[in-house]
Amino acid sequence: MWIDLFWLIASLGLILWGANLLTDGASSIAKRLGMSELTVGLTVVAFGTSAPELAISVLAAINGNAPMAVGNVVGSNIFNIFVIIGVTAIVRPIVIKRSVLSVEIPIVILAAAVMLVMGMSTWLDGASANVVTRSYGIFLLIFFMLFMRYTFATARTAPQPSDDPAAQGAASIQLMPAWRSSLYIIAGLGMLVGGGDKFVDGASGIARVLGMSDAVIGLTIVAAGTSLPELATSVVAAIKGRSDMAVGNVIGSNIFNTFFVLGTAAVITPLPFGEIGTFDLSVQLLATVMFCTFGWLFGQRTITRPEGAILFLCYIAYTTLLLIKI
Repeated sequence: MWIDLFWLIASLGLILWGANLLTDGASSIAKRLGMSELTVGLTVVAFGTSAPELAISVLAAINGNAPMAVGNVVGSNIFNIFVIIGVTAIVRPIVIKRSVLSVEIPIVILAAAVMLVMGMSTWLDGASANVVTRSYGIFLLIFFMLFMRYTFATARTAPQPSDDPAAQGAASIQLMPAWRSSLYIIAGLGMLVGGGDKFVDGASGIARVLGMSDAVIGLTIVAAGTSLPELATSVVAAIKGRSDMAVGNVIGSNIFNTFFVLGTAAVITPLPFGEIGTFDLSVQLLATVMFCTFGWLFGQRTITRPEGAILFLCYIAYTTLLLIKI
């Protein structure tokens, strides 16, 4: 038990460190190649913050812990909205741009709806089990490529004023020598793979000792652990008055998690949902709908402190129900 807990904590630190190195190295190379600052922020940096989820989900799938891989994605998406948006709004109300409410957030809702449909295969198609098949994985990756195409297209046409948070964030990217950037990328990937492997082992060991399933561990401990970078980034952005960065962090992470992380893991090996059922997938969809609704409420395009508290309490209620069902 204690050995598993040690590896859980140590490997999580290794994963977060690796993700940071990977992001710094890739961002430097992208900037050196002439990519716009906004494009770097929306693509390379967003990928870096989702790297822990990618490493853990793929390695969990390879090691035969498919429910943990799916649970990591679903749990991270729920945590991102209920906890990260909730806590961030409590710290400082979040103002959301109209374009984000009209385009980006609906894409997040679509991603959650697609996962709900995949998780209802036994009911819709009469299948023997709910599984994210390889064909579903390819379908998700196609969605991801379309999103990336949209991101690059809008990045080329969107103005980049000096006071734009995304532009400021990209401008702060350290331009390193090519050899150091490459070293950071290689070291970061190595830490992600090694840390992810040990994290899955530690989480599985704790699950067996506590009588918790891989799915529940993925929905709670693993999801919360891999979402720590997003939580820290969003809270700091809110304190500095950069609400766009906080919102973009969550939106980008959820889209990457569903379309890229889950799609990649499913292409490697089909992923049975296991104990992750309609309830968990419906909560994920509910969270995204609440996010959008609170943004449009009263025409203020603002997530207020009371609304942030409601989101956070929803996560407490959801987690409590999960633990009661053990």
